[in-house]
Amino acid sequence: MKSSDHYQPMKFKILASMLLVPFFPFLLATVVGFYYFSEYARNITETKLQRIVNDHGHIIETFLASRRADLAFVADSYQFEDLFDENKLERIFVNLNKKSDAFVDLGVFDHTGLHVAYHGPYRLAGKMYDKTQWFREVIQKGYYISDIYLGFRNVPHFVVAIAKTEMGKTWVLRATIDTQAFTDVVEEIRVGKTGEAYIINEQGVFQTSRRSGGDLLEKDPDAPRYPVASVGSRPVRLEDSLGNDYIVVTSWLKDHQWRLVVRQARSDAYQELRRARLLVIIISFLGGILLLATALYMSGRIVNRIKKVDQEKVSLDQQLVMAGRLAEIGEMSSGFAHEINNPLQIIRAETSLIEMILPDLEKRCNLGENEDFKDIGDSVRQIQLQVERCADITAAILKFARKKAASAEKTDLAAFVPQVCRMVSKKAEVEGVVLALDIPEDVAFPVNADQSQFQQVLLNLINNAMYAVTSLHGCSGKGTVTVSVSHRDNRVAVAVSDNGIGIAEENMDKIFTPFFSTKPVGHGTGLGLSICYGIINKMGGTIEVKSGADRGTTFTVLLPLAA
Repeated sequence: MKSSDHYQPMKFKILASMLLVPFFPFLLATVVGFYYFSEYARNITETKLQRIVNDHGHIIETFLASRRADLAFVADSYQFEDLFDENKLERIFVNLNKKSDAFVDLGVFDHTGLHVAYHGPYRLAGKMYDKTQWFREVIQKGYYISDIYLGFRNVPHFVVAIAKTEMGKTWVLRATIDTQAFTDVVEEIRVGKTGEAYIINEQGVFQTSRRSGGDLLEKDPDAPRYPVASVGSRPVRLEDSLGNDYIVVTSWLKDHQWRLVVRQARSDAYQELRRARLLVIIISFLGGILLLATALYMSGRIVNRIKKVDQEKVSLDQQLVMAGRLAEIGEMSSGFAHEINNPLQIIRAETSLIEMILPDLEKRCNLGENEDFKDIGDSVRQIQLQVERCADITAAILKFARKKAASAEKTDLAAFVPQVCRMVSKKAEVEGVVLALDIPEDVAFPVNADQSQFQQVLLNLINNAMYAVTSLHGCSGKGTVTVSVSHRDNRVAVAVSDNGIGIAEENMDKIFTPFFSTKPVGHGTGLGLSICYGIINKMGGTIEVKSGADRGTTFTVLLPLAA
């Protein structure tokens, strides 16, 4: 038989095949699936940022356009001279702030740039603005929205101005926008935990403050690296001056004079993607463990099955060898029986001759009362009796050893079982075992069975029972083997019971296993019960066993009742 080490390389190869074959498709599916999911999640995140930039840019542009429209409405509603009245200008300012509280002050300028009327918290009336950039541009373009600047008030602010021409002269209506109100509009969006929006001008100067760091009128150090686009840009990954990694999207505002910047920390933007990545890793890890466990289990089962088949093959080879030996023993016993029959026939003939001569000899010699003569007669009769017994034994041996195809025939076990018991009765007597029969009289127990094979089964069970009895009781005469025949439902039950040593509980599952034996070496092959089990199974019957250590054993053969 092959050693356990022989199966280890085989198990390793099977395990490797079971792991590698599904591993690569599993890995490929995981990688490809995760790649496309990552791209999808990334596109969703970036598209969301782009949409936020476009929508928020539109809101800011609408805010600026609304303030410009407010001033245009005032300029169209009043004459230049009407606005000189500060009380009227105050009422106009109050009405504007009812619509939007973003206005800080309101001023009127003549064509020379003189601040002729003003309502607000500063003293700006009477100042000349003819040399300022915003005044020149508003005269030229008709309207103007400035960057954030300090101006005369030395406070960060920006203005919206409208120019109107009356009687060949152009005058200007200007309003200052509340920087904080404008910043609130810009920062209104919330993207995740770190998302923020702010505005820079063409020179990269902050027009609104930035929550993560960056005050008004400061230079944005990251501005040169922002993507350039006419409306909205694709999100790009940028690392700021502090080493923080951001996803950045920009959009132009105010005729390309301002740039709206929306950015979010990359770790925050792709947080869901990281969670999905972790989930994929966990699922892949658990799937790998499950795959490994399944491969280990299945490879173990396959190798154990192969090992069992090898063991069965070895067992079958041993059975074939043993069967060959038994066949040789059968042929030898058949030859011995034939050889014994020849001298038995001679002894029988000579005994018959002596029996014929004795009466004549008694008459001629008047030996009727001679004791020696009587002893000779008794001896002749005893010789005849033993010759008949030997003839029966050799006939049984020849019948048992005769080779013929198994054929089921209707057999009455009420008559057949006693015949088999008589074959071992002398052995039981010699070994001090009481062999008892328990068969109801005048009751038939017909079964369809091969008589030779059933005889083999019954002899094996009786011999095993006598061995168990003598192992416990010796030749003391206390050992008993009982063979009984009875009906059980639609079957015939043949039970062989003994009061011997019994079978240990741990051996009960092994007794029908080939080559399993509890007898010492040289006292059994371990094939008897295995062969009996196979024979009875082919006959359509079953064998039951009940036993316990030192409590005896009962083997019951159940065969279908013949019609």
